[in-house]
Amino acid sequence: MNALYTYAERLMGMSDTVWERHANPLSVYSRFTALPLLALAIWSRDWIGGWAWLFVALAVVWIWLNPRLFPPPRDLDSWASRGVLGERVFLNHPDQVASHHHRWAKILSIGALPGAIVMGVGLWRLNAGWVVFGTALTMLPKIWFVDRMVWVYADWLLVQEKELGDV
Repeated sequence: MNALYTYAERLMGMSDTVWERHANPLSVYSRFTALPLLALAIWSRDWIGGWAWLFVALAVVWIWLNPRLFPPPRDLDSWASRGVLGERVFLNHPDQVASHHHRWAKILSIGALPGAIVMGVGLWRLNAGWVVFGTALTMLPKIWFVDRMVWVYADWLLVQEKELGDV
């Protein structure tokens, strides 16, 4: 599963600079608009036909652009910033992350799939209730994943402090 996370990081072109900018809470919170915007863009095929591809492309550009758009945060004390820092630890130092965090990351990632399926069926059938429910069902595990990464970061800081104390 870690290989999948690393692949996604590479696909997004997440350099050190991009990660620093993504730690801005504005980047994290505005990123939660990505899936609803993508769903709306796909839904728009009913209204505007082939022009919907333009809006799908714009949603994909937003997904790529979002972590690059905001400046690095002034401090890293917010929940959102610590979630991004935890994700970096999770990706770059998997051996230093407790197994229960790896287990929950996998559960939460897989847990988003039923929502994605419901959302996909809703988009296929143009059923707004299914789309909204599926989108929410997909996003909730992702938000919980960010919260888990906050915990990963807090645990990692404790280990770092202990190692510095042992030196």
